[in-house]
Amino acid sequence: MRKLLLLLIGISVGIGVSYVYFNTSLFSNVEHKVRLVVSTVPDRKQVIGFLPYWLLSKADKDYENYINTLAYFALAINPDGSIQKFTSPQESEPGYFALQSGKVTPFLKDAKRNNIQLSLVVFAGDEEHIGQLVRKPTMHAKKLVAEVVPIMKKYGFTDLNIDVESVREASESARSNFSRFVSEVQKGIKKTGSTVSIDVSPTVFIKPYLIDPKAVGAIVDYFIIMGYDFHFSGSYVTGPVAPLSGAGTISEFDIETSVSLGKQIIPKEKLILALPLYGYEWETIDTFTRAAVMPESGIAASNRRVESLLTTCDNCVVKREKEAQEPYVVYPDEERGTFHQIFYPDRQSMLSKVQFAEKNELGGIALWALGYEGDTILEPLREYR
Repeated sequence: MRKLLLLLIGISVGIGVSYVYFNTSLFSNVEHKVRLVVSTVPDRKQVIGFLPYWLLSKADKDYENYINTLAYFALAINPDGSIQKFTSPQESEPGYFALQSGKVTPFLKDAKRNNIQLSLVVFAGDEEHIGQLVRKPTMHAKKLVAEVVPIMKKYGFTDLNIDVESVREASESARSNFSRFVSEVQKGIKKTGSTVSIDVSPTVFIKPYLIDPKAVGAIVDYFIIMGYDFHFSGSYVTGPVAPLSGAGTISEFDIETSVSLGKQIIPKEKLILALPLYGYEWETIDTFTRAAVMPESGIAASNRRVESLLTTCDNCVVKREKEAQEPYVVYPDEERGTFHQIFYPDRQSMLSKVQFAEKNELGGIALWALGYEGDTILEPLREYR
């Protein structure tokens, strides 16, 4: 979902979820009913397209037909809340460089011409740095606001998206500190007339990670559930990346369960369901799903790559997992005597999840990430907004 890894190697499928989210029972503490917080979100559906700096050359669609918010990923946050500008004395931080050098500017200008709102993502994924960040939440939040507001004004961003991805269970004091950090950021950003959104793991409602959904959900304008990486490159078995249902039977957790828990504590119009435009490919010795994977064989498989593969692959077999509402491809590796399985999203799976968001009256949909899409997967979004 990891994006820290992605920042290091320049390839992503992130706003991701680590294996540790799923390596213990996910159904302890599911009884989680508390009163809803008050919503201040305007009554309109969001369709947020996340655009990472490493996909600028691949993001080639007329996105105004599908999205109404473009979220640039990302500026990295230092442990003191400042924006990271260099990774070493001789090397610029790539997200900052892409923005400052003008590489992102054509996308921002095109968005403005088409009345698409702009969101700026700030990211932290190093556990040690995150620990330092929340140690002095008020001071570090003010530092972040002081540095990011001029950038937002310069480029026309009207939303600040907080993507702090900690995969460790956190103490109550750390959770409280992070909530104070978000609250202080919200205060500073609100003074400029802009909004604040946050990205969270789908298991945030049942696992005591850094983000307290009740507290943070009451602060932010949009609460974005990253509905993917239920299986990922490091998984031990093959399986759906973004299963709509199937929890308790063929899957341990799913999107339906996460959203249901979220609606118990956060107004539904604040909830945004983020969906992947990518999947994963693994090498296995079997053709059935949930097959054990060959060590370190998992790789990202964009919807675009899978669409292209299927036009030339004569021995590819395409099936669909009914509960997950997700297709998968199986094809033999004749040289190695093994098989490859690819779970990935397509137009039909996107449609089913868009319909799910409509049925549950959610605040909108988000996409990770623009540039991964093929020719048809975005079509269900034309009429959604």
